[in-house]
Formats: sequence, C-alpha cells, structure tokens
Amino acid sequence: MDLVALPAFADNYIWMLHDGRQALVVDPGVAAPVRQALSDRSLTLTGILVTHHHADHVGGLVDLLPVLQGPIWGPATEALPVPVTPCREGQTVLWQGLPYEVLDVPGHTAGHVAYFLPAQGRQAPLLFCGDTLFSAGCGRLFEGTPAQMVDSLQRLAALPDATRVCCAHEYTLSNLRFALAVEPGNAALQRHAHVCEALRADGLPTLPSSLALERDINPFLRCRQPEVIAAARRHDPAANDDITVFAALRGWKNNYR
Repeated sequence: MDLVALPAFADNYIWMLHDGRQALVVDPGVAAPVRQALSDRSLTLTGILVTHHHADHVGGLVDLLPVLQGPIWGPATEALPVPVTPCREGQTVLWQGLPYEVLDVPGHTAGHVAYFLPAQGRQAPLLFCGDTLFSAGCGRLFEGTPAQMVDSLQRLAALPDATRVCCAHEYTLSNLRFALAVEPGNAALQRHAHVCEALRADGLPTLPSSLALERDINPFLRCRQPEVIAAARRHDPAANDDITVFAALRGWKNNYR
C-alpha cells in the first residue's frame, strides 16, 4: 500500500492509501485533489474515512459520491452532509481486508473518531487522527473539555512507537515554535525543528510523524515532564496535574504568535 498526502486548502492534507488499483481517502475537505490523484494514478475510489464533521474535512464528500464505489465511514454521533456507515469505539472498519480499529477521541469535537491500522507485514502501523493530534501539537477544544482531550491524547500516545501519525494539517513549524517556547532545552525538539524547516523549504510534508517522536517533542503529550509543568505554571500557577497542565498549555497556545 502506498500512502500519499494530498495538499488541500492552505494547510490541509487529505490522506490517500492505495494499492495501485483501489484507493481509500481520509477527510476529503474538497474533491478536486482526490479526483486528480485518482485520475493520475488510474485508481478506483472504494472507501472514505471521516474523523469529524468540520467543513474542511467533509466538504468534498458530495462531489465524490459519483466516483465512489464503496462505503463512507464516519463518526456515529456527528451530523455529516451525506449518509455514512456510523463508527464508534470498539468497531473495526474493513477496507481491502485491512482492519482499521475505531477509537473515540473527543475533545476537538464531541464525536471525533480516529482510525488505527495495526502493522501489516513490514508496513508500520497507521493512525488517521484528524484534528485530535498534530505533530508537536493538538487540536483546539471547540466542543470538548480538557479532561476529554487529555484522555484522547493519552490513548493515542499508548499506541506502538512505530505508528505513523497522519494528521490532517501542516501545522508542524508553528507547533514546533510553541513547543520550543515550552521546552527550550529539549534536544530532540531542537533537532526535529531543523529537519522540518529543511523539509518545508523543499516543499515537502513534515508528515507522517511517529508516536515515538511525538512522545519526545509534543508538549501536549508531555504534561508530566518537569520542564513542561514549570512552563505551564508560569501561565497558571494552579496547574498541578495532567488536566490543569494541559489546559494551561492549550490556553497559552491559543494566543501564541
């Protein structure tokens, strides 16, 4: 299976997985890049995964229906613009014989789901996490609570080290600038910032990331690290556990420039 990041809008990625004949796409906020990729590669679209209801993730669904020869899977508790096969925690989505485990990860939206594909032979696990987890960051809390998001992020962080993290936005450089403000002494973070700056200078994606890397560089997964706690307390002296440290970081990031 080939994994492709299709750029959309200013900074979205629509993820495509294909075997040279059939394709699965994730969160098609617009149809045109998907249609072009299908045409360029002579692929048949046989499945779509949706993580949440925001327009930049579902806006292309209606226009893709005429070329879709398979199901659309989406969160069971969110309103979507087309009929979908509803998914919730504990279910498995089968596409081309590949078992995607559905994870409930509320926080960014109330019904947000993620899709985890365990390792297949030599191919590392895959995580399509929408706007819950970003490289060096996480989604804003539009509908959920800090406690929900902390739980969602911790569950994703518990997946295998080699898991490829397929986030839906190219926010990495801005997230890394914030992460360095939180942990300026983090050597792994410093190294990765240089790598990502070079990738973006060449017009290349910084994604997918890996969970092993994210545990080392992502402040929202590092709420128990002393340097992260100290940074959070500079913005909220009452931050003293995972949830309050996370909330302090998220509030700081919301206004960080």
